[in-house]
Amino acid sequence: MLTLNLARLEREGTLEIEATIPADDPLWEGSGLNLAEPLGVHLRAHTAGSGEVVATGRVRGRLANECRRCLKPVETGIDQEVVLVFSDAGEMEPGGEIRPIPESVMELDLREGIREELLLDVDPFVECDPECKGLCPNCGVNRNDDTCSCTVDEPDPRWDALRALKSE
Repeated sequence: MLTLNLARLEREGTLEIEATIPADDPLWEGSGLNLAEPLGVHLRAHTAGSGEVVATGRVRGRLANECRRCLKPVETGIDQEVVLVFSDAGEMEPGGEIRPIPESVMELDLREGIREELLLDVDPFVECDPECKGLCPNCGVNRNDDTCSCTVDEPDPRWDALRALKSE
């Protein structure tokens, strides 16, 4: 469990948090993130002068994706800096990047904040190679491995208006 004990933080001033979030954790369901290995989390938490709780650090792991052009499996690394800021729910303005601390809670669950930060930062469009030729839209052959004999018979009629402007 990736939690921050607020009473201990107040006593000690700073806390180091080392944890892993399993690749098959329900936290990742519906996120579109497919972890190839557990996500390593290293955070340092402290209380800011204004009473906010700030946790900063890094998350590291590997994602299992598919190339957006040819659908070949591709693993990409995650090495992301994370900053999580929490404040009393009553003192917060709506919106923003500050997460609320629910009343009478002695432990903060940091997992949802980590999930949100990854969803905002991870590029969902991965390519196996910048020169990837992708799949043929007609026959589906991988153009990196084979050539196909498909021909484009007619240009797409949706572009006719632009073609007319170009010829003027």
